[in-house]
Amino acid sequence: MRRRDFIKGIAGSTAAWPIPAIAQQADRLRRISVLMAFDENDPQTRGWLSDFTRELAELGWTDGRTMRIDVRWAAGSVDRMRTFAKELVELQPDVILAATTPVTAALQRETSTIPIVFVLVSDPVGAGFVAGLPRPGGNITGFSNIAGAAFGGKWLEMLKEIAPRVRRVAIMFNPDTAPGGGTYFLDAFKAAARSLAMEPITSRVRSDAEIEAVIASLGREQAGLVIMADSFMLVHRGTVISQAARNNVPAIGADFPMFAREGGLLSYGSNFSDIFRRAVPYVDRILRGANPSELPVQAPTKYELVINVKTAKALGLDVPLFLQQRADEVIE
Repeated sequence: MRRRDFIKGIAGSTAAWPIPAIAQQADRLRRISVLMAFDENDPQTRGWLSDFTRELAELGWTDGRTMRIDVRWAAGSVDRMRTFAKELVELQPDVILAATTPVTAALQRETSTIPIVFVLVSDPVGAGFVAGLPRPGGNITGFSNIAGAAFGGKWLEMLKEIAPRVRRVAIMFNPDTAPGGGTYFLDAFKAAARSLAMEPITSRVRSDAEIEAVIASLGREQAGLVIMADSFMLVHRGTVISQAARNNVPAIGADFPMFAREGGLLSYGSNFSDIFRRAVPYVDRILRGANPSELPVQAPTKYELVINVKTAKALGLDVPLFLQQRADEVIE
């Protein structure tokens, strides 16, 4: 059940934009490219793309009529991201939607002129995509999925509230795809671990086999697990969920609300569907002549805490009532 939205902002909302008939704006099909870091067969990530295209249609941009959209899916592979980035830039689109940090980095290497609107980027300034949040200053702007590195500690604090006996905890990520190679959230995670008298573990993984080995080890040590906000980890969340259940490891899927809905213990992060929808007005404005350098980077405005009580019971854990009351969704 949904109970509230967490409201945060980096640059505030954008002003309303007048929308004259597209027929009066252009005499050609506009071209939009989309590079998704995710698996094409994942219904959750396909839903985010559907949200994006549906919102475009409401503004008059219909595939095959007023615009053409080219979509590529990288399935968590950095090599595929780079290959598809080059391929899409060669199509010379009017604007590109880039989903996640490594995707945006791949596209940035290929073009400094084609406008890029990113989504699901944790640290756009630190990654070198923009000069600043209010005025990005180049050909890239977009929407962050995290309002600061402090979330690295927040996730651990929430895990500790459900699993108070855990004394060791790992943070898992792929250094090839995680923000800052995994460093962005690490300091806050380690500081929170120290304050909670826990031993932090850094777990770098690049395959399902490595995920399985790490979680098996955590199970033997009766340790907990934080899954970093990382596109590779999102693609491989199924492996994490099944292995955490098999090895009795309490785990939080950092920025993936679907983690708890699909059988994980809990998740806390931004609403990805909302972020994809909010990117549409920026794409629309750029197609009508706006300069991305003048469109401020924006923070998420909706966060979701999802707790799977059924999974907690299977792990022998009790979810505190106060935490259930804070949750946006409780899965019984």
